[in-house]
Amino acid sequence: MEVRVTIKSVGKRKPMLEQMPLRLEGEVRSLRSLLGELVTHQLQQRRERQDELQLLRFMLPEEIEARGAAGKVGFGALYNDALPDTAQAIATAILAFEDGLYRVFINGEEATALDAPLQLEEGAELTLIRLTMLAGRMW
Repeated sequence: MEVRVTIKSVGKRKPMLEQMPLRLEGEVRSLRSLLGELVTHQLQQRRERQDELQLLRFMLPEEIEARGAAGKVGFGALYNDALPDTAQAIATAILAFEDGLYRVFINGEEATALDAPLQLEEGAELTLIRLTMLAGRMW
């Protein structure tokens, strides 16, 4: 099943608002299983990026200029090459949801119950909003 995922971060100056298509491989029956699928997909992408970065990479002048305009010129290196355990990463994502660190919306409706039955259709729109903790003192 293919869905479209949008990730928003409240505290970022340039929030990532681009919809990314995502093919879900497993069966999604609840929000808990959906979060597991999303984490598994992200870990798989990290493994693929890590394999690609094993080769020596160089940048063309056009790439340097484009990245400079975006504000960061780098090779995209992953300095911590240890891959997290999938089960532990899923448990951490679920704990973060339970702690209120991010919210999940499916076709504009907030999903709040982890184990409630969930009906996802082909092309559903998922929106994840990462909430940012405020820093500073309250006087």
